[in-house]
Order: sequence, then C-alpha cells, then structure tokens
Amino acid sequence: MKRFAALYTALDATTSTHDKLEALTSYFAVAEPEDAAWASYFLAGGKPRQSVPTRLLSEIACERAGLPPWLFEESYHAVGDLAETIAHILPPAQRSSELGLTQWIEQRVLTLRGVAPEELRTRLLSYWDELDWGGRFLLTKLIGGGFRVGVARQLVVRALAEVAGVDHKRIAQRMVGWTDSRQTPSAARYLRLIAPDPTADDTQAGAPIHDSDMGLPYPFFLAHPLQADPATLGDPAHWQIEWKWDGIRAQLVKRGGRVWLWSRGEDLITDRFPEVAALGEALPDGYVIDGEILAWEPGAATPLPFARLQPRIARKTLTKKILADSPAALLAYDLLEARGDDLRMTPLAERRAKLDELAASLDGTLAHDLLRVSPLIHASDWQALAALREESRTRGVEGLMVKERESMYGVGRTKASGTWWKWKIDPYAIDAVLVYAQRGHGRRASLYTDFTFAVWDEANGLRTLVPFAKAYSGLTDEEMRQVDAIVRKTTIEKFGPVRSVTPTLVFEIGFEGIQSSPRHKSGVAVRFPRMLRWRTDKQIDDADTLAMLKGFIDDRAG
Repeated sequence: MKRFAALYTALDATTSTHDKLEALTSYFAVAEPEDAAWASYFLAGGKPRQSVPTRLLSEIACERAGLPPWLFEESYHAVGDLAETIAHILPPAQRSSELGLTQWIEQRVLTLRGVAPEELRTRLLSYWDELDWGGRFLLTKLIGGGFRVGVARQLVVRALAEVAGVDHKRIAQRMVGWTDSRQTPSAARYLRLIAPDPTADDTQAGAPIHDSDMGLPYPFFLAHPLQADPATLGDPAHWQIEWKWDGIRAQLVKRGGRVWLWSRGEDLITDRFPEVAALGEALPDGYVIDGEILAWEPGAATPLPFARLQPRIARKTLTKKILADSPAALLAYDLLEARGDDLRMTPLAERRAKLDELAASLDGTLAHDLLRVSPLIHASDWQALAALREESRTRGVEGLMVKERESMYGVGRTKASGTWWKWKIDPYAIDAVLVYAQRGHGRRASLYTDFTFAVWDEANGLRTLVPFAKAYSGLTDEEMRQVDAIVRKTTIEKFGPVRSVTPTLVFEIGFEGIQSSPRHKSGVAVRFPRMLRWRTDKQIDDADTLAMLKGFIDDRAG
C-alpha cells in the first residue's frame, strides 16, 4: 500500500510525461505480481464502487479530528477535494501498516460495502490510524468512489512493456478488457499480461488462448482531428471518405459460438443492445466488426439524435418501451477479423471489401436494419467534399472521416500504421451570460471555474435570463483568475458551494449537439458545452436568445 500510495502521489504531483513514465516503470519493476495486478487495474481506468457514503466519511473524519461540521465544510470548499481534506485534518497516525495493496483492497476496502455504520466507524478509524498522509488520501479515494489518476492508459502500457521487455502493441492488446469488473485482478492475470513468451500473445490468428479472454476485442484505432487544409493530403482518391457518425464506438465479437459487444471504453454492453447481439448470432464464427452503435429506426434514411441511445446505457432494466423508443443498429466501417484471421495488418481498402462481402451474405432484414455498412463518399476534389461536409447536421452526422486506403488498423491514436483523420464541422455557438459559479477541483479548488450560463427569454413581453448549460473548460489560467476575481466581487447569494452573481460577463459557448428537453427549465439540453472565448467586447444585453438557441433544433430538423 505504501508503495502504491507513493506512486499515486508522484503521478498527481507532475504533468511531465517523462516523470510519470519513470515513476510507473520504477513501481512495476519491483511490485509483487498481485499488487501490480491491482495497480494496473486502477491506473488503466478501473474504479472501485463506492463502499462508504460520502456523508458518513465526513462525519467520521470530523469526529476523529474534533472539528465542528461547519469548519469541515469550509475546509472542504477551500481544498476542493474530500479525500484531500480528510487527509489534512486527521491527527498523525499512531501505527504503521506493512500490508500490501492486494491485502488492503481484498481484505479491507472490498469488505466495507454494506457494513453497519458503527462497524464502519471502528474500521475506518483503525485504518486511517495506520497510514500517513499519502496513504490516507489514497484509501479515502478508493473507498469513496472518487479514485482518479492523471495518467494516460497508453503510458501505463509503455511502462509495462518496458518492464516486461514486450512490444507495447502486444501489451495494449492483452490489456483490452483489463478493467472489466467481472474479472478480479490477480497475479496470474498480471503474469499473463507481461509474459515474454510469444505463444502467450493473444493477437496471434485473432484468437486468445485463454477461455476467459476469448471474447476480448482489439485495441481501438483512433483518428486525429484534421485542422489543416485537407488539400494538403493530396489526391482524394488515396483516401477512403465516410461520414463521421455520432454514436457509441463499438466492436462486435463472434468467437466460439458466442457474441460480445464492447464499447471503446472497454465496457461490455452486450445486454444493453440485444438486437445487435442477435445480429452477432447470425454472423459466421471468428468475426470482429468495428463500427458505431446508433439510434436508428428501421427504414429511416438518417439516424436519430445520440440522446435517444442514452436510456440504453442509463437504465438498469430495458423495458419494451425503451427498446421501442430507442431502436439501435450497428453501422459497420471496418472488419478486423474474418474466420479467425486477424486482418489488422491488411490495408483498409481490402478490409472494407471483405466487410461489404460479409454484409451482402447476410439475411436482408439483418443487413438492412441491424447491420448498416457506412457508405463511402466519392467526390472529384476537396472543395466538393467540403460542400458535402456542410450537409452534416441535416444528415445527423458530425462531419467526415478521412482514412488512408492503405492504412493498417493501429493501436490508439497513432500514425505509424497509416492515418485516420476526423474532419468535424464547427460546433454550434451562442453568446451567453454567466449567472452562477462554483469552485473547481484539484489545482483549481481555490478558484471559481465551474460556471452556469444563461440566454435571454423574450416570451410574453418580458426579458429574463434562463440558464441552459454548465461549462468549465476553454479559458486560459490567467482568464480563469480574472473571472474568479469578478465572481467574488459580484456575488449576490450563496447556495452551499454555488454563488449567484450579478450578470456582467458574456462568453461564447460552443456545443456539439442540441435537443428538446422538458426536464430543463430552458426546454433544451446541449451536448459537450465549453467556453470558446470570453466576449469582453459585448454587454449582457448583446447575448443571444432562447429562441435562437431553439432555432438550432429546427435548423437541424430541416
């Protein structure tokens, strides 16, 4: 536990990729396999479920520190992180624990869920009394469900590859599904992960040798944003052009007579999309399709908005109504495995031809309604493609995908295997007024950086500001400090950690999508809002209106 806590602190203390990689490599070089298994699980994105309610954590910490609740709350608001606040206020530890990470997780953390409050109090006070500041901080993150770490998964892959002396692509392949909560991290799994023996490499022939890994997908190949003039890419004939679909990136795997559906985040979502699983049942054995799950009604020319898919993810039980209201289909654009043969090192144009052959061989209903193949776009030049790209919103897409016809299927966002570009349309944008502010987290905990924005509602002859979006990204550190100072000077009221402010600031807010929403006071919900710029040249009366905002919905429908 001490070693992993020190690693966690080191990763949190630096933004240097070199320093993070060095810290990871040093840790994995000496960690016991069972501890390294849990460490790699957490570092790769695995998250333990919250085992102790936040309220109870706060109460027990207050009691141990001898602080009144109001002082704890003020401390929490100043620090901005619950685990860090608790680690600061607790008195020095009286003992020292030599238990390893695995023992802490399996014998202590995972046994806390469902324990009666009095027993929880006894255990937590005992655990905190065995750990230094870093250990307490880490433990509270783990039991509170707030564990996050500022390290990219590919950096973990690089560190493991360096320690194991194995090509990083092999490690990346073996780590697919690594954070699946249904498989407990263990020394045996970790040793398989870093095994140098090529026969243990589950990329061979596209078929894992371990039954528990049979249904794993391949690491996803990711595109780079295209920001330069596309004419610099040369002749469009050298590129495969498709629409950029707005759905859930997924791989459909059919091996050993069974079907698995994986999201890009490595969540197994087979049960969320039974109709896509039924499509998988109809596939021949030994096939892996890469594509996008979209909300798409049978027979419709264009997909439904992304929001129609959300009930499939958010609801624990899929009712007949949800299935009817949110019909799903798999829009395929790549074939990674065919009859057990790994096709990733085959040029894209050949993989696409095999995908077309597969779709043509399927039953008509399956091919038309559940497996749609992403149509290719042909144009004489980039200017013609740019004109087509302007039709994106009316088609329900985000722009164009531009893929080298000779590209292999790489691992992650790389250009080593050939390049894929995403040529997205510009975001929706609207000028809005800042009306509420809240402190940020981490290094921004002392600043007001999380904002709520409003537009003018001019209905019934009145002009009032109606909130419609929250955003916290898009400004420089210096701009954040300036806005924070203004928030403090113009605060009207406080609602817990939230401040309402006198409306004085206008920002251009960008977002990727918009839809009607009766759950919101504004009547709309926007997707991925962020601040594009601070409009210091505008007064609040110059901000845009709710009618203009809703007009985006009408424009898209038209």
